[in-house]
Amino acid sequence: MTLSSMVVSRDWPEVSVLECILSGLHIGVDVEPEPERARAKLAKSKIDALIVDCDLEGTTSFLSGLGDGMNTVPLVIISSPNGRGQLRDTDATFVFEKPISVERAVHTLSAARNLIVDGRLRYHRHCLEIPAYLTRGKNTRMKATLLNLSQGGVAIRTRRPVALAGSLWISFTLPGSKLKLKMQGRVVWNRQGDTGVRFVKPSRRARRDLQLWLAQRYLSN
Repeated sequence: MTLSSMVVSRDWPEVSVLECILSGLHIGVDVEPEPERARAKLAKSKIDALIVDCDLEGTTSFLSGLGDGMNTVPLVIISSPNGRGQLRDTDATFVFEKPISVERAVHTLSAARNLIVDGRLRYHRHCLEIPAYLTRGKNTRMKATLLNLSQGGVAIRTRRPVALAGSLWISFTLPGSKLKLKMQGRVVWNRQGDTGVRFVKPSRRARRDLQLWLAQRYLSN
């Protein structure tokens, strides 16, 4: 799986180091030496990580103008401890100084990659179509078709509407495995025969099994 990044810098020796490290982490690199052009690119496309050289003229305005809608993980490179003042109005997640230490940069960028992948996995919905069963109380059992699955819940389709009130249990077997999950959930929406169920306090083992199964499917794509 290849992620994407943008490096805003014209310090070419340092850029070369970053390109080598990012490539090894399977992160594509778009180098932009002009902050204004970088801003224009970010407004039109989505990236996974943003790396900014604070020595570059115009980066103070660039960083303060970053919006929440860019969905980036800002990684800010600073030339000296004095440069940290530029970070006060940003949401910088990782900071390191120039000249770049290869060992520290690998560690920092690896952590950033893990953060990005973890965020994707948390919200990723895996589409599928498998049988499931809903139970409410001791005697109420309903067949359903599970349409998509995430760490936080599922979307299902049933012949009869599912009441919004109260909690329920949903049981299903993960495709390609022998893992049978039974998750407590709460109905959060109904729409044209489809129902959204949010998981409620899944067991540690069930949560781990689901996370691993989803990660294998996601990373294989």
